[in-house]
Amino acid sequence: MAGGFFGWQVVGAAFALAAFAWGIGFYGPGVWLHALTEERGWSVAAVSGAITLHFLASAAMVTRLPALHARFGPVAVTRAGVAFAALGAVAWAAAPTPWLLPAAALLTACGWAVTSGAAINALVAPWFERRRPAALAMAYNGASMGGILFVPLWAALIAWLGFPAAAALIGATGLLALWPIAGRWFRPDPAAMGLHPDGAAAPPAPPPPRVPPKRLRAQPAFRSLSLAFALGLMAQMGLLSQLFSLLAPALGPQGAGWALSLATACAVAGRTIVGWLLPTGGDRRPVAVVNFLVQAVGSGALLVAGGTSAPLLLLACALFGLGLGNLLSLPPLIAQAEWPPAEVAAVVAAVTALNQAFYAFAPGLFGALRDAAGDGAVAVAALVLQVAAAAVLLRR
Repeated sequence: MAGGFFGWQVVGAAFALAAFAWGIGFYGPGVWLHALTEERGWSVAAVSGAITLHFLASAAMVTRLPALHARFGPVAVTRAGVAFAALGAVAWAAAPTPWLLPAAALLTACGWAVTSGAAINALVAPWFERRRPAALAMAYNGASMGGILFVPLWAALIAWLGFPAAAALIGATGLLALWPIAGRWFRPDPAAMGLHPDGAAAPPAPPPPRVPPKRLRAQPAFRSLSLAFALGLMAQMGLLSQLFSLLAPALGPQGAGWALSLATACAVAGRTIVGWLLPTGGDRRPVAVVNFLVQAVGSGALLVAGGTSAPLLLLACALFGLGLGNLLSLPPLIAQAEWPPAEVAAVVAAVTALNQAFYAFAPGLFGALRDAAGDGAVAVAALVLQVAAAAVLLRR
């Protein structure tokens, strides 16, 4: 692809890393919630609280990612993250009591912090400038592939082997596959290989000078960007953490797994279309506003379905899924358009940390809301948050 430019190989490696990272750190907890509550009788609120800790602890760590990459290098940090994710999944499965879930959550948090959105951006961005939207879209499609493959895989292996053996098998396979991938494709950088972004013969023209920025949190553009995606991801994570168990009564566990695969397949389509069609310049925020509203329509369809109408449930998954991946890929692309290159990595890390600090509470809050007000409250809460996110993003 692109004349054999090594950057596209890095995109492929990042795709594989994202598939594993999201298969354990993002989509895994929703399946684990069902397994632990249905098979062991643990409360939804208790397991959801541990999922919240997983994301909250990760949010506290992710701001250190640039420093970790600078000190230890992307290869060592990525390998450590994969190992923590694999070990943490086994700890979730082997916990004999809910009181040990927080320790398991801290392990998976370490893995998720250094293999998720900010990490994928940090690995891919140095190789691309003009074609960064398409490159990031392709890399982040690995996150959607993680949902397509891992949700039904988790469901099938747990039913066949039990939760502990399923976790051990998935964790070990990921570790064996990604250890050499990290060493081969995440060690080089463009300068060391004598290459320029996008495979160009010469480096791109430097951007026009800009007045040094104020602290990020003092910038209205940063506040609206981070708050909007925090609200949107809070809705997304809260809904995803409960969605498998909401779908299972009508579709069965295997059917619920395939419905989530449908959502993530639609995420691939949605992210790919946005990645290739997003303008190289100009305002990228309206695209994100439309994305939030499409997801809000999906949440409305889930509410109308009432947990009984299979066609409406599948429609809800498809509409929700169309926007699913773009909540991950759009913040770096908006940051690229609104901040100079030297600031983008810091902006993306800060947005990611603030987003995770918000959506870390979503599984616990949505679980408690569901216990208190019933299944329909999950869709209502998601819809309200998605509409609010669209409104916030329009403010500067």
